[in-house]
Amino acid sequence: MNPILTPPLPLSRREFLRRSGLGFGMMGLAGLVASPERLAVASTSAGQLSHIAPRAKRVIHFFLNGGPSHVDTFDPKPALARYVGKTLPQTRLTERKTGAAFPSPFTFQRYGQSGIEVSELFAKTAAHMDDIAVIRSMYAQVPNHEPSLMLMNCGDSVQPRPSLGSWLMYGLGTENENLPGFIAMCPGGQPIKSAENWQSAFLPGIYQGTYVDTQHRELDRLIENIRSPHATAGVQRRQLDLLQRINQAHRQDRLDVRLDARIQSFELAFRMQTEAADAFDLSHEPKHITDLYGNGVHGRQTLIARRLLERGVRFVQLWHGAGQPWDNHEKIEENHRKLAAEIDQPIAALLSDLKQRGLLDETLVIWGGEFGRTPTVEMGGGTSKLGRDHNHYGFTVWMAGGGIKGGTVHGSTDELGFAAQEKPTSVHDLHATILHLMGLNHEHLTYRYAGRDFRLTDVYGEVLREIIA
Repeated sequence: MNPILTPPLPLSRREFLRRSGLGFGMMGLAGLVASPERLAVASTSAGQLSHIAPRAKRVIHFFLNGGPSHVDTFDPKPALARYVGKTLPQTRLTERKTGAAFPSPFTFQRYGQSGIEVSELFAKTAAHMDDIAVIRSMYAQVPNHEPSLMLMNCGDSVQPRPSLGSWLMYGLGTENENLPGFIAMCPGGQPIKSAENWQSAFLPGIYQGTYVDTQHRELDRLIENIRSPHATAGVQRRQLDLLQRINQAHRQDRLDVRLDARIQSFELAFRMQTEAADAFDLSHEPKHITDLYGNGVHGRQTLIARRLLERGVRFVQLWHGAGQPWDNHEKIEENHRKLAAEIDQPIAALLSDLKQRGLLDETLVIWGGEFGRTPTVEMGGGTSKLGRDHNHYGFTVWMAGGGIKGGTVHGSTDELGFAAQEKPTSVHDLHATILHLMGLNHEHLTYRYAGRDFRLTDVYGEVLREIIA
């Protein structure tokens, strides 16, 4: 081949800096971005960070997969009692056949100086209502779990897109090089749609969430392959150094962010062997703290989440359990009572614990599911199943901490709780607000892929400034 006629292979931005100016460009870049993760940000995002002053540094998201009933938790609808056994005067098309009005079997009470009404199911969480902003006018696009999970987690119900946690990692990087910046915990297995809920999609793979099954207590089962059964740390270091040299030689004349992500993942896995062991070890916590959270699996995983947040993990998502436990099409009183009892204390404990440690002001706490449930009773074989069908027309999400104006209620559903009526709030609005609180402009946080600039909120989204302190 004639070297004069052969076009040069494209160089990565990092390789260009390394070869230019005797390498001083690369030294400057390294000084600016410091960590391998931030190097990845610099090489892919080209400075997409906004100039919004961040109100929060980290996020913890309680995901009640399956869809909790808003009319049984944080959106009281006493008007339903007027229609017991009767068809509602206004209704919506539902996925399954529903019948008459179904008033909540739970009592509601006002809490705090704000006087926000909350169900008995979350009485312990309700003690913190003056720190919480309740969004009662959320709506999704379709009444199915899979697309609604993708919408809530990834901003699109149809196409594969990066998850919220991945976008945050891409935009902000990590504060701890020895732990994943994005961790998803779900006891007993994975939720519906599995790892797609925390996927990085077309973003570099280093930004994908790391899954942890918190039904286990032993570190080796919590995090698979955390220790090598056949190699010491020194041997592993030499192996990784050799692998690093081979990979660097392979990528010398290639532009491949996937290879960069793979290299960084190997290094992160090695560093995690010491840091993760400490972060997941609850034996370091005093008894009054473990008692505060409770000894159940949700108490344990919430306390682990607090320890991870303290160590610089950017985004922690706490799923309730495998599959869709909150999908209560029948016996909703029995099932919702059981499920709420499992997480009410851990949520309240986290809010108290973060507050007394001075961390609540910089930690954004989110609660919710992929949609709500109908105010009408679900029917099966012509008889009532004492449960509720999916309802994407209107549901509730709440947020606390990190820049949130506590003791506020944003929007409302109609009198009977079927659909968002006052200040309808899309999932894109919710995402825009979360990014804003984390210091990111949702319109500027973009990634070039397949010939266009993508963002978490697509071409939508308005920041909910009413709930920002």
